[in-house]
Amino acid sequence: MARKKSSKSNGVTATLSSAADSVKDTAANVGSAIADKAGKAVATVKKAAAKAKKTADADIAKAKKAVVKRVAKAKKSLASASASAKKEVAALKRKGAGKKAAAKKAVRKAAKKAGAKKATAKKAVRKAAKKSTARKSAPRKATKKAAKKSTARKSAPRKATKKTARKAAKKK
Repeated sequence: MARKKSSKSNGVTATLSSAADSVKDTAANVGSAIADKAGKAVATVKKAAAKAKKTADADIAKAKKAVVKRVAKAKKSLASASASAKKEVAALKRKGAGKKAAAKKAVRKAAKKAGAKKATAKKAVRKAAKKSTARKSAPRKATKKAAKKSTARKSAPRKATKKTARKAAKKK
């Protein structure tokens, strides 16, 4: 009987050891599968990053080219505008536009001088008018003084008559 117990225990031990082996194999397989999948994910991410970098570099290169073209076009247009302006200035100089402007300035100076002469004449007329009005105002002041004196003289007898009238009223 003792032998039977030992044989049973040997069967359990064998079963447990085989189960442990299978768990070990499964764990190894799962670990390698996980590692394999993780490795594939890392590779995919690296590929995506490299592709994004290439696309960004291409976009940057296109933008730089566009800017260079635009700047070159702007420089050409400015240069042509400058050249046309210089041609126009040269043509105007040939026609004598500068001489016309100088002639206009001379006319303006002459007009200013004539205006200054007119202004001095007007000032002289004004001074003469002021002197004549000043002479006219002097007799007016004298008449006002004479009128004040005459009114002052007239008022003195009135005061005297009032005093005599008061004295007469008091005596009554």
